[in-house]
Amino acid sequence: MYHVIINPASRSGRGQRIWKEQIEPALQREQVAYSAHFSEKPGDTVRIVADLFCRKQGDVSLIILGGDGTVNEALQGMDDTGRAVLGYIPTGSSNDLARDLKIPKKPLEALDLILHSGRIRPMDLGLLTYPDGEKRRFAVSCGIGFDAAVCQEAMHSGIKDTMNRMGLGKLTYLGIALRQLFAARAVSGKLTPEGAAPVDIGNMLFTACMIHRFEGGGFMFAPRALDNDGILNLCAVGDLSKFFILFALPTAFYGKHYRFRGITPYQAKALTIETSMPLWVHTDGEVTRRSDRIRVSCEQDALRIVAPAR
Repeated sequence: MYHVIINPASRSGRGQRIWKEQIEPALQREQVAYSAHFSEKPGDTVRIVADLFCRKQGDVSLIILGGDGTVNEALQGMDDTGRAVLGYIPTGSSNDLARDLKIPKKPLEALDLILHSGRIRPMDLGLLTYPDGEKRRFAVSCGIGFDAAVCQEAMHSGIKDTMNRMGLGKLTYLGIALRQLFAARAVSGKLTPEGAAPVDIGNMLFTACMIHRFEGGGFMFAPRALDNDGILNLCAVGDLSKFFILFALPTAFYGKHYRFRGITPYQAKALTIETSMPLWVHTDGEVTRRSDRIRVSCEQDALRIVAPAR
């Protein structure tokens, strides 16, 4: 039995139609046993998944029809991620998880992968812990600073949905990114990898902790990241003028940003990030709060996911 979680608002409101016109008829044609669950507002997917894991013993086979944020909410509802077998039909605006796993963009091709041609394999997850003990898992990345501030403003932007419907969603993020960049205040940061000496980052713009290579709709912040090695790949940006950042960030689409002094890669199984003032924090683009101290760790092989054979 597949439990299909649908975000109707995904793909600029076309998620519902993709389900009704493509995915549900295909499941019925193939006589696949399924139950459908609809996420109407933030927090619904967490509640739906938590209820499924509470009611069902053993493995839970999920299919997520939505974006990276919907997958992130699903992770928060799992009492034991080792019980989940996750299939993903990417219909979000970023789809960085699908991009790195090479899951097809077309919904029916993604469904065929889940039902027939894909293989179930283990994947690492990240774990973010706040000083008060609150924890959040992530599948793609988490970040503190500029990248999270862009996500936070985009989540509450009145024009985001309109621009997405016009196929110009990336312009929304570009405009927000430029505004956030020039509004950013000088903040000092310190990275302390577990078992290693601290690293000071002056005028830190952001630090991204990556499970996968891509974040933010295709920025290859971690070109060497592997999703099953138990390691976080970090991209720390600081001590770089805003003028040069304008030139450096576009090169991240091709993973060439480390040629710029002030953009530095690190690796760690776990680390603590401290900043001189509270900054926005995101997990897979989902932003819930600010903090001036976070602990981030990698949980190796924590989730089973259906992906193309490598």
